Amino acid sequence: MNGQRRSLRQRVLAGERVCGVLLRIPAEELVEMLAVAGFDFILIDCEHGPADVVALRQHIAAAAMHGVDVLVRVGTGEEALILRSLDHGATGIVAPHVDSPAQAAQLVAATHYPPHGHRGFATYGRSGRYGGVDAAAHQSRLAAETLVIAMVESPTAVAAVAEIAAVPGIDGIMLGAADLAASSTPEQLSLLESRGRVNAALAAAGSLRLDLVGDAEAAAAAYSDGAQMVAYNLTQVLMRQFAGLLAPRPADAR
Repeated sequence: MNGQRRSLRQRVLAGERVCGVLLRIPAEELVEMLAVAGFDFILIDCEHGPADVVALRQHIAAAAMHGVDVLVRVGTGEEALILRSLDHGATGIVAPHVDSPAQAAQLVAATHYPPHGHRGFATYGRSGRYGGVDAAAHQSRLAAETLVIAMVESPTAVAAVAEIAAVPGIDGIMLGAADLAASSTPEQLSLLESRGRVNAALAAAGSLRLDLVGDAEAAAAAYSDGAQMVAYNLTQVLMRQFAGLLAPRPADAR
């Protein structure tokens, strides 16, 4: 759908470092504001966010008008949402709780058309320009442009991260720090140690790394440490900004 414009996957695999936003607040205006501001991609959170598929389609269409790629974070095992997100024109999928190479392979299969996967084939959605594309060209284009990111969110996944990253079709890894911390016991690796192990494994494998950050300082540190993709947690950014705006209020007004 993007003509001669390079897809996000093509850009990052060519070595470009990109910046995006994790959006879990359904609002087309926010999508457009982020696009106008110049972000490279928007990661729409359908795991924890409230957006339904109709709103998701509207958000993807709004981003496409400004030439911005959209990734969708689906819930665990939501193959139907993977298919519908991609049919609506999403550039890629971020999938949570990938704990093993076998689960990574299932993710790839759900994301790609045959012969690389088992995603149902259709050209009559937004991705296929409502039937206005050649079927073979459509199949070939999406094989080259669809980005697949697996989330590592448990001690089991951390231990298997090198094997997960090595699964054909897995383009990169995102560390889910909150779930990892919640699922780790004091006897296991600390969050800092787990992050170091994951980052080292990805660097050794040459896999893409997507980091979620809360401010510009953390984004700069992530890039310096080797992340190719950085996404701001917009909810965190906004709440910090709101708190700062309240700081000048006199104490007796509270």
